Amino acid sequence: MRYSGLKVIKEALTGHKGWKPIWRNPEPQSSYDYIIVGGGGHGLATAYYLAKTFKKARIAVLEKSWLGSGNIGRNTTIIRSNYMLPGNEPFYEFSMKLWENLEQEFNFNAMVSQRGILNLLHTDAQRDAYRRRGNAMILAGADAELLDQDGVRKMYPWLNFENARFPIKGGLLHRRGGTARHDGVAWGYARGADLEGVDLIQNCEVTGFRIENGKLKGVETSRGYIGAGKVGVAVAGSSGRVMAKAGMRLPIESHVLQAFVSEGLKPTIDGVITFGAGHFYVSQSDKGGLVFGGDIDGYNSYAQRGNMAVIEDVAQGGMALMPAIGRARLLRVWGGIMDMSMDGSPIIDKTPIEGLYLNAGWCYGGFKATPASGYAFAHLLATDTPHETARFYRLDRFERGLPIDEKGMGATPNLH
Repeated sequence: MRYSGLKVIKEALTGHKGWKPIWRNPEPQSSYDYIIVGGGGHGLATAYYLAKTFKKARIAVLEKSWLGSGNIGRNTTIIRSNYMLPGNEPFYEFSMKLWENLEQEFNFNAMVSQRGILNLLHTDAQRDAYRRRGNAMILAGADAELLDQDGVRKMYPWLNFENARFPIKGGLLHRRGGTARHDGVAWGYARGADLEGVDLIQNCEVTGFRIENGKLKGVETSRGYIGAGKVGVAVAGSSGRVMAKAGMRLPIESHVLQAFVSEGLKPTIDGVITFGAGHFYVSQSDKGGLVFGGDIDGYNSYAQRGNMAVIEDVAQGGMALMPAIGRARLLRVWGGIMDMSMDGSPIIDKTPIEGLYLNAGWCYGGFKATPASGYAFAHLLATDTPHETARFYRLDRFERGLPIDEKGMGATPNLH
């Protein structure tokens, strides 16, 4: 079934009796050529591109819960390509280009909205840093505009420009950035993969790997053993736990990142704003709620909930940027498990175990990277060579002295 405006009108006039489930719920087969562990955005995108673009068959996605139950449904929905380093910016710009045609490609409304992202600047040194980043973005094919205070004031006149501690002096505007509906992205990729013949197997937890003489033979699951030619693991904050079942210890820590939604308000913010003097970012959903977040919880955790200290810190950042937010009531708070790498950049690579591949270490960049991550991981699985834009995301880059440290924080995962 292809969706269209005419189909929606027809169903509305006939009592919505013609809609069908958008993917199958198959039983697992005894073996597959390709198994993707993790039914989140990256896993589903990998399966979709592996089947549709690289024309591979006998593919399964194994998800321990329901599809989209992890970080893909627990983020603040921001998409962007405003990175600086040559190891990162081409990859995220590739992802942005995929975002721009995504809904037409998989025939599903993911509510991609390129409403623009504005990174505020508060010091002269920050202006220089943003100018450098903007030039790097333009060289990689992205867009960037450096605004002065008047330019920012035209967009958001109600911001606290004269804050004594953090005066707003301008900002770096990335007009093609914006937001997308997180669960809609998961559903679209799941539906697209299912239409290409991929088996999406829910409630099927991987409990171990069967490895013989350094070669992967298959996976042990809560629903029995499943043989596999190749296995790709894309489980975000659970990467350390899953890969430990294969005897591997990753250069990754797991931390909770909280997100927040306020009560519904009248239209106030038509784009995405980030606070340059603290870690706070905010946009407004179509239902009127302010969607915002800040720093991760500093301690290691696998819990999908955070602590009050971070809530207070995020609220303080919001108040410094836009004091009017103090009148809004917080509606709900949730958390996702971040796979924080040692340099703040991801890993898309083969592992030392033949037939086992890893997609992990996304830190804050997971959702915005979903299309490119899936495409690059599918490319690696299909060809055994890295995609051009992901060639720096090697697992061994730390021992080779080639980190991609976008923030310059060193080997301190909770600071990236």
